[in-house]
Amino acid sequence: MRRLGELEAEIMERLWAWGRPATARDVLVDLNRKRPLAYSTVKTVADILFRKGVLRREKDGRAWVYEPTLTRQEYTAALMRDALGDNPDPAGALMSFVERMSAEEMDALRSALRLAKRRAGT
Repeated sequence: MRRLGELEAEIMERLWAWGRPATARDVLVDLNRKRPLAYSTVKTVADILFRKGVLRREKDGRAWVYEPTLTRQEYTAALMRDALGDNPDPAGALMSFVERMSAEEMDALRSALRLAKRRAGT
């Protein structure tokens, strides 16, 4: 999975935070609080995200209502999987990553590994 562009990420951040479907107009109103954007720009980027499979959409009257197809965590995991898959030394990449983690992040990783082990039944 490719990393999202700046405006793509801003749109996704709002949809993830809201936890509900929204129109391009809803997103535009929120984005315009920080910087002016045209409706057509937000609509075009939302349509691109739809074509990439990151958003699903459903017609509501004349407007499309958009909703993420994956959670923020699933998106992050997909980026990490791709990064490891492209690396000829995934163990080395993981080690470099872990060495830069905070104590809290290491605790979270340990918890995730324990949970994954339980789910795998081993």
